[in-house]
Amino acid sequence: SEIIIANDKKCLVKITNIEDYKKPWNYYLHIAIAPTKLNDRLEWFLEKATEIGIDEITPIICEHSERKIVKMERMKKIIHSAAKQSLKFHFPKLNESVTFNQFIKSEFSGQLFIAHCEETDKKSLKHELKSQLKTTILIGPEGDFSTKEIQQSLEHKFIPVSLGESRLRTETAVIVAVHSVAFVNE
Repeated sequence: SEIIIANDKKCLVKITNIEDYKKPWNYYLHIAIAPTKLNDRLEWFLEKATEIGIDEITPIICEHSERKIVKMERMKKIIHSAAKQSLKFHFPKLNESVTFNQFIKSEFSGQLFIAHCEETDKKSLKHELKSQLKTTILIGPEGDFSTKEIQQSLEHKFIPVSLGESRLRTETAVIVAVHSVAFVNE
């Protein structure tokens, strides 16, 4: 752009060139995450996931969620800051928070996964992921998804997955999931 008027009260610019920047990854990743009890952990996830590469984030309020209110403006600021720092032109879409029941009734396409801690027949996320596809991953609260929520997700064709042998905090689990998707698509 070219500055036309610059003074204390206003700045007027003329656009001289428009460039189109495509996102640098070839997949679409939607993470639905239960907000963590401590806000700084959720903010850490937003920052790191934005730096790695994520397309859409939906905060979901689950039966075991300790935090029921999400500060959307604060989350947007974290995302914008992380995108600028990591030189990303593509900002992830941040959806309003919804209950698990509202979210699970949405229309979904692509790969659908739910990461939970219950001792059931789960597959390894790294073995189930396929590249260049739309992927939605559900990550639960500190107390995990309820048995009812896990069952509902299965009824909606979500595949139960493990993120490894360790029991992970919510914010760690989501970073493992985001990185796994990025890694499979390299």
